[in-house]
Amino acid sequence: MITATALYEKLNRDFIREGITDYNWAARMPGLDQYLYDNFKRCGMGLMCDFAKIVQKVYTTVFLSDRVLSKILSDNVSDALIFSHHPTNWDIARHDGNYAATEAYITRLRDRNISIYVLHHPLDNYGDYSTCKTLATRLNMNMETPAFLYCGALCGVIGTVGCETIGALYEAYTNTLGHKTSLYQYGKEDMRGEKIAVCPGGGNAPFVIHEMLDRNIKILVTGVTIVNERSKETHAFEKENGISVLGGTHYSTEKFAPIEMCGYFGSLGLPAEFVGDAPDFYDL
Repeated sequence: MITATALYEKLNRDFIREGITDYNWAARMPGLDQYLYDNFKRCGMGLMCDFAKIVQKVYTTVFLSDRVLSKILSDNVSDALIFSHHPTNWDIARHDGNYAATEAYITRLRDRNISIYVLHHPLDNYGDYSTCKTLATRLNMNMETPAFLYCGALCGVIGTVGCETIGALYEAYTNTLGHKTSLYQYGKEDMRGEKIAVCPGGGNAPFVIHEMLDRNIKILVTGVTIVNERSKETHAFEKENGISVLGGTHYSTEKFAPIEMCGYFGSLGLPAEFVGDAPDFYDL
């Protein structure tokens, strides 16, 4: 057990680095305004909902989905913390991506004294618990350098893997995530001697692709790869430049970070449990 304030301050010191910024998440969830911590409304990271005085257990997750929050509430716990990578749920098909958590669950968390703490860009920033390094580790990547500065965070990593072909990397990626993945093979099959970029979640973005080209890297391992109105120009640019893209869904490519965070909380003497969710294959 630890006081909630002491835990928040510890997380702030360890993860919220100077120069890292985040989105105005509060503007995207006006229906939850009354539950949001004032500083979260200003900066979009750290303590989101201040409902606990003490913390006896921590739950880690990627999204604040109905499935995740229902699982936590079914434990009948109180005086706990939810550590989430995102302050939202996720669904491209019906909600165009991020959307607010269900208010009914938030009120039940408040009644149980269960706080919510969020690290989005701070957890993307390259480090032992980051989304990029934890995914690259699962891929047995020889990491050489962090990359892709976005909102003050280095959200990707560059290095090499032991695969000789794109097909072999695709198979290894599928096996690593434990479900189907996507491959948009716009480049060559033979990847011997080639470096790759790993940038989970929404890493299939123009700023990532342009930096890859500057570094002469033609393979991207990421999360969301769907071709739609928002992404079709990026895919066209990748095809034009021979850049192959592998996708593993937003959830699955970022889940290893909150899984590793269980060890972080354990080192503080707090029992921690990762609450699994389901990948949304529409992302692919």
